Order: sequence, then C-alpha cells, then structure tokens
Amino acid sequence: MQILLNLAGNALFLLTVVSVFLAATLLWLILLLKGQGHLDRYRETFTTTASANMADMFLFIDPNRLFLINGAAIVVLPILLWLISGDVPLSLGVMILLIVLPGVAYKSLRNKRLKRFESQLPDGLMMVAGAMRAGASLNIAIEGLVKEQPAPISQEFELLLREQRIGVDFDDSMRHMEARLPLPDFSLVVTALRINREVGGNLAETVESLGETLRRKSTMEGKIGSLTAQGKLQGIVMTGLPLLLGVLLNFLEPEAMSKLWTTPVGWGVLAVVAVMETMGYLMISKITSIDV
Repeated sequence: MQILLNLAGNALFLLTVVSVFLAATLLWLILLLKGQGHLDRYRETFTTTASANMADMFLFIDPNRLFLINGAAIVVLPILLWLISGDVPLSLGVMILLIVLPGVAYKSLRNKRLKRFESQLPDGLMMVAGAMRAGASLNIAIEGLVKEQPAPISQEFELLLREQRIGVDFDDSMRHMEARLPLPDFSLVVTALRINREVGGNLAETVESLGETLRRKSTMEGKIGSLTAQGKLQGIVMTGLPLLLGVLLNFLEPEAMSKLWTTPVGWGVLAVVAVMETMGYLMISKITSIDV
C-alpha cells in the first residue's frame, strides 16, 4: 500500500511539473502571438545592433542566430530554474541578467579590444616609421604592419587599405577608422597625419615621434597603475570587509542578526550601510584614478 502511495505521489508530482511547464509554454506562445509587432521591432533592433557591434570587432556571426539563442535562453532557463528550485525571485533575477548580459558582454569585449589596440599602437607606429625611413611609401609600410602585427591593429589597418583600394580617400578612411576606435591616442595620430598631408614635411619623422611619445605615455601609465594598485585593492577590501563580517555574524549569531533583515530599523541600517559603502568605494576609486 505504501509503495502504491509513493508511486501515486511521484506521478502526481511529475504531472504537476509537466502541467506547469506546458502552461508556461502556452502562456508564452499567447504572449508571443499578441506581441508579434513588438517582437518584430525588438528583433530588428537586436539584429541591427548585434550586426554592427560584431562587425566593429571583426566577429562575423549571424545576428538572427544570436537573437534565437538569446530569446531561448531568456525563456527556457528561468522556467527550468523555477521548476527545479521553486524560487520565483531567483528566476526573475536570472531572466533580467540574461536580458542585460549581451550588452555587458559586448562592452567588455569592445573595451578589451580597444585596450589591446592602444597597447599595440606605439610599436606599430615605430614599425611604419622604420619602413618609411628605408624608402617605403606610407601604404607599403602599413602593408608590412598588417603582415607582421597581430589583431586587432592588423585588422583595422587592413580595412583601411581595403577602403583605399576601392577608391575611398585617405582622409575619409582615417575618419572611418577613428570612428571605430574612439581613443585619444589614435585621434592624435589621425590629426598628425592629416596635418602632415596638408603642410608637408618628413612623415617618417612625424610617425616616429608619435610612436615614441605614445610609448612614453604607456610607460608612465603603467607606473601609475602599479603605484595606485595598492589603493585600489584597499578600496575593494574596505568595501567587502563589512559585507563579509555581516555574513559571518549572521552564521554565528543568527538570532541577533535577524533583526537587520526583519525589522524596519534593520532595513534602515542596511540602507545607510549600502549608501556609505557605495560613497566610500567611489571616493577611493576617484582618488586612485589618475588620468595621464
């Protein structure tokens, strides 16, 4: 008899899970049909933005496939998490995270690419200057840079050469490249090249001087970064220490610490702590952020 009851209970639980999943899927389909117009606009915006963003980083991925993967993840993962854990706030948090994640991932990849390009720029300019001193033209010197240097600097200058081969003016090609790479160092290079083309002069010497200046700037930034690393680490430690102590005290004295989570006074204390922690971290970050 007990075995039959257990089997019936398991079957009822499985039936409940399947019913909830099918109901959620049906609800999603109804919402999908009702909001088809909004979905089409969101899909167009998503694919257009993703296509432009991926092209800027020379990642040629089908934007429609990215949209389908993102949409499936936003729908399926929160539902599965809710069915497994039964935690609605956690499922909603995962859904919000999946919605925000593509934009955060793109910004992170783009920032890493820009930093990589900025670190490669001084050596690339010195290579171009050396080739021009040996008698090569600017385009031939850039071709040598494209062959010898790794991505992303080789990719960007190769695109510059391709635009010139199809008839785009040099100044327009440089403006396009500057729009893709909004870096102060590269803007300085573009400005110097434009001025040199207008007024003339020794281009190899100009490029070499720029490369040496940017190399010294990079060295100075590295020294400043190493000197301020301790202050930045102190900011992280001082910000995380009260949070860690709060978690430990909650395990050691749960009855005393429970007043923080269950009473209005405790909520007020947590709000004050959050504000002061944020202000302290921002102030330390401001002190340790030195712009060269």
